[in-house]
Amino acid sequence: MTSKLEQLKQFTTVVADTGDVDAIARLQPIDATTNPSLLLKAAALPRYAEHLSRAKAESKGDRASACDLFAVAVGKEILGLIPGRISTEVDARLSFDSHATFERALKLVELYARQGVGKERILIKIAATWEGIQAARRLEQEGIQTNLTLLFSFTQAVACAEAGVFLISPFVGRIYDWYKLHEGRDFAAEQDPGVQSVKRIYEYYKAHDYGTVVMGASFRNLGQIEALAGCDRLTISPELLARLDAESGTLERNLRPGAAAEARMELDEGRFRWGLNEDAMGTEKLAEGIRQFARDQEKLEALLG
Repeated sequence: MTSKLEQLKQFTTVVADTGDVDAIARLQPIDATTNPSLLLKAAALPRYAEHLSRAKAESKGDRASACDLFAVAVGKEILGLIPGRISTEVDARLSFDSHATFERALKLVELYARQGVGKERILIKIAATWEGIQAARRLEQEGIQTNLTLLFSFTQAVACAEAGVFLISPFVGRIYDWYKLHEGRDFAAEQDPGVQSVKRIYEYYKAHDYGTVVMGASFRNLGQIEALAGCDRLTISPELLARLDAESGTLERNLRPGAAAEARMELDEGRFRWGLNEDAMGTEKLAEGIRQFARDQEKLEALLG
């Protein structure tokens, strides 16, 4: 019998959530994603020492530019191993500045172009704040496709679809973490709040013919992944990919288009902010995620300084 990983690939596009090119070469995903935390880990690997040195030299003391140069260098190396796209993230400290996010995204696209990489192989990752979503709307209109990350609430997902973003990354594991902490109990995969959140978004998008891709992210265990088999895409750590590859039981498809969903919503800025405000988990995890990525960005800048 084929492995669960190979079965999953039959109805879900598998994406590697890592900057480790050795793991990517071994597990052969279609796409790959990075973020400041993963780039910080990659910077500690000997194979990236040359990229670090070059980024330092070319940036001429501009630490933010050095981080972008390093991210693009890592992204280009990963693209040599996968047939699809690399997601590269805009500085999280710009999450509440729509224009600055837009401009930094254009810079990343330009840096990739200098390396001979066209925008058709890039997704620009942006935090799903109101400002980030509006920057993504502008980028999509310019033909630059986006991946809206740090997505925890249904309100964020609706706003992203309305903005016409290419892809969203709901964070299954971090939603699970919050409810486990606040309710003091564990969850079976079918009742897992993170799994239920992605299922709700997937069914809503399909019912209302949104083209936005749903890519579940941030998994804590195999049960969460298996419960979302059939989702458009899943981005999975090398550790969990290896475990899926080692298992040979039957993997059933659990998400399919055609399920009933709630009525279509329309959001302006006020409704978005109120909806997010009413979701304690979404509000807390979005703020926490931005802070975490910002701190790791600062550590990477210090390393490149």
